[in-house]
Amino acid sequence: MVTLAEVAQRAGVSPSTVSYVLSGKRSISEPTRRRVERAISDLGYHPNAGARALAGKRSHIIALVVPLRTDVYVPIMMEIAIAVTMTARSYGYDVLLVTNDEGPDGVRRVAASGLADGVILMDVELDDERIPVLRELGSHAALIGLPADTTGLSCVDHDFATAGALCADHLADLGHRDVAFVGYAPQVYLRHAGYAERTLTGFRERARERGLRILHRPCEGTFESTAGVLGRILDDRPATTGFVVQNEGALGPLLSLLRTSGRIVPEDASVVALCPEQLAEQSSPRLTAVTGPAQDLGRRAVELVLGRIDGGSTPEVTLLTPVLTPRESSGPAPLAAAPSPRPPAPPSPADVENSHAQPLP
Repeated sequence: MVTLAEVAQRAGVSPSTVSYVLSGKRSISEPTRRRVERAISDLGYHPNAGARALAGKRSHIIALVVPLRTDVYVPIMMEIAIAVTMTARSYGYDVLLVTNDEGPDGVRRVAASGLADGVILMDVELDDERIPVLRELGSHAALIGLPADTTGLSCVDHDFATAGALCADHLADLGHRDVAFVGYAPQVYLRHAGYAERTLTGFRERARERGLRILHRPCEGTFESTAGVLGRILDDRPATTGFVVQNEGALGPLLSLLRTSGRIVPEDASVVALCPEQLAEQSSPRLTAVTGPAQDLGRRAVELVLGRIDGGSTPEVTLLTPVLTPRESSGPAPLAAAPSPRPPAPPSPADVENSHAQPLP
């Protein structure tokens, strides 16, 4: 799809000059106007909704780019999307859904066409390929998530680094010293999803400060993959008594597998989850969990993008404070670690890299 910027380049003028030719808001010299019109004709540019926007009118539509992945927790994504829709409607805006499988091209198509006054990106990665497009086009945008470089952007997210630190502090306060972090599937870390990497960083840093020995194990979230992950954890670190889980799919299997291995929760093993409050309350036992309301992310994202549309000043980064709620799944560390059904295996190089091998007190 041809953009206004490409028309400007072809005509040898600025994008604003093309805008003035289309809108008629300013007087443009006849030779310049003819060059712009020729470029529009040669390139087949069709402003459509963009022309209305250039004439000073708004579409009163916000584009929401939603994730379409198998490794995301769909209920949370839907909760955010519903909050965006309801908040937008309260301000007189409708929401256009765009799936992230279109990548940068989808963002460019919506932003350059003028179909939407602003864009909200979900599932933001640290080096997100969609962000350069927003910067190039000067689009009004808000991000749910933090990229590595937030300069000039408006971003809102949960404070995942603090969430990870809360988990480490909670288990350290209960006397646990060997703790395993069961994370999302490997592909989540490979694509540098900000929420996963920031949680792990916060957890690791606080674990180091508190003298915890930790293992990080990615997990696909199925029963079979969770069984494999738990088996390797107990092989490599049989004294593990604390589990931090940032993977909604793995929570049920892990609790079941701990029971069948003879480890009673929380007497023999404590589990702390990063998950929605509803999921924590519905588990058996009820889960000690770090939570943050997804609705607040959607609401705040709409307020940020509308602030940019109206030309107001918006903060680059807004972090929502997480809360840890103790429930039935965590308790004091046992006096002795639960026995392992298999002899421990020597740690691999990857284990050493993912661990903080500090002496126990």
